[in-house]
Formats: sequence, structure tokens, C-alpha cells
Amino acid sequence: MADSRGMGIEHSLEEILDEAVNNGRKMTALGKTATYIPELGRVNKDYLGVCICTEDGRYHVSGDTDIRFTIQSISKVISLAAALEQCGFEKTFDRVGMEPSGDSFDSLVRLDLASDHPSNPMINSGAIAIASHLSCEVSFEWMLALTRRLCMDEEITLDEKVYHSEMGHISRNKAIAYLLESKGILENNVEESLDLYVRMCSLGVTARSLAGFGLILASDGINPLTGERLLHSKVVQTVKAIMLTCGMYDGSGRFAVEVGVPSKSGVGGGILSVVDKRMGIGIFGPALDAKGNSIAGQHVLRELSSRMRLHMFADNVPEY
Repeated sequence: MADSRGMGIEHSLEEILDEAVNNGRKMTALGKTATYIPELGRVNKDYLGVCICTEDGRYHVSGDTDIRFTIQSISKVISLAAALEQCGFEKTFDRVGMEPSGDSFDSLVRLDLASDHPSNPMINSGAIAIASHLSCEVSFEWMLALTRRLCMDEEITLDEKVYHSEMGHISRNKAIAYLLESKGILENNVEESLDLYVRMCSLGVTARSLAGFGLILASDGINPLTGERLLHSKVVQTVKAIMLTCGMYDGSGRFAVEVGVPSKSGVGGGILSVVDKRMGIGIFGPALDAKGNSIAGQHVLRELSSRMRLHMFADNVPEY
């Protein structure tokens, strides 16, 4: 068999990706775009693409991998990492938990009735609390620069249309933010906390961008192409653990069992996945299931995990 950097192996990897995308496209009819944000509802739900960035920095792609879409809740991973770097572990988790919520990503029931703080940083209430921490420490411009470095993509910018669309339909997140304020969780005012939160959700990325970020996380926070450390090891460890347990909303447990790869989804159709010491994976598939996760993207990841033995508890890792 050819060396893993040779054309024979590369071709077989591309074939695996093509087959997974072709099979995944059959699922898009079962999902819906996120119409509660009008600008997201206008996206063609039949888009589907997957990109893998391997440890040598090479990108392997299939489908719609160069189309820009908004990062949405995948930005919560970046915000969590930034908070851990800027504020430290104790302050970051002082008012935000680390446990799966079992509720939908925009629920406020548990926060209102059963807890004095959000369950974890991957749901809206937790991410708004994290944004409140960050807005006292750094600017949006600083966060944008960090996102570009982590995704190895200098073309990432704010999607103004989506930003204004979200800000015009923000009632539920505003209700969550005021509830957080009433419990003394926010460090900044509601307006500034929400503005940073929505701006981060409205950054335009591609499947390639997410795969690049995944590779940084898979490489212990180091850009393997430059050798530059972007995140501390403990930060990366914490982020990946939270992704595994909470990253796919109230579908995280089943996804962990079936796919076994730390991942984070967003209602823009993206999924970020991290295969430790091997690769980052970026998915774009805007047709969502009832939980807000890309329905075709999950199908692609199940197939890749099975065929390439990506599950973190797989007993061996064959060449592909």
C-alpha cells in the first residue's frame, strides 16, 4: 500500500468523502433550515460539504466546502477557549456549569426553576454568560483576529445581514440574558453581552475553516504548519471534553455513542469535529433536525467514523 502521503491513499480518502457526501445528500429532504432567523432560512438546504484537514496540513474535500455560512453556535467553542485563556478556569466556570442540560439549546426553564447558573457553555444561556465575561476583557476585533488564527482563515468577517437579522429577532435570547442578569450572573450589561454573543455567531466561515480549527484542537492548540501555540494544553483539553459531552445540544449523548468524536454544531449548518492527533473535520449542511443539528452532516460523520474508525474508543486505527 502506498505511503499515507501518497496519491493512492489520498485518492481512497477522497473516495470515502465523496461516498459519504452522496449518501448524506439523501437526508437533506428530512431537515429544515433555521427559519427563526430569517436570513438563515433563505439558505439552500440541499448544500452539503465535508472537509478534512490532516496532521500534515493538507485539506481533503467533497461537496460544498467553499461556501460561506455563519458559524453560529460553533463560535461558543472559540468563546470558551478565549475565556479560559483570558479569565482562567475558576472564573470561567464560577457561574457556568460543565454538565449536559438535557434541554434544547435556547431553553430557559432549568435556569429559571432548577438552577442559579447555566448548565454548560454550549447552550445559549451559558454562552451569553461567557460573552459577558469576555466583553469586559476583550473587544470584538480581538475575538475576530483570534477566530481567524484558530481557523487558519484570514477571510473570516462579520456577515452583516445575518447579524442584523439575528438582532432583529432576539427576543428569546434577550429574555435569557435578562434572567441571567436577575440572578447576578452577567458581568456586563445585557446589551453589550448580547452584542458580542451575536457578532460571534454571525462570523462567516466555510467547512475548510472549521476543519482548520479542528486540526488546531487535535494538535493540542498548536498550529502544526507554523509550530505556533495558540491555546494552552489545559484549555484544549477542557474545550474538547465539553464538546464531547455538550456539543450537539440535547443529542450529545447519542452522538457520542454513535460517532465518538468531540464535535460542536451550529444552526447555520456547520459541525466542527476533532479527531485527536489525527485531523480536524468541518461540515456544512444547513438542513437541521429537530434538535438544531445538521441532519446530513451527522449522517456523514457516522459514516466517516465507522469506515475510518474515528471513534475515540475504537480498538484500532487502520490505514485508509
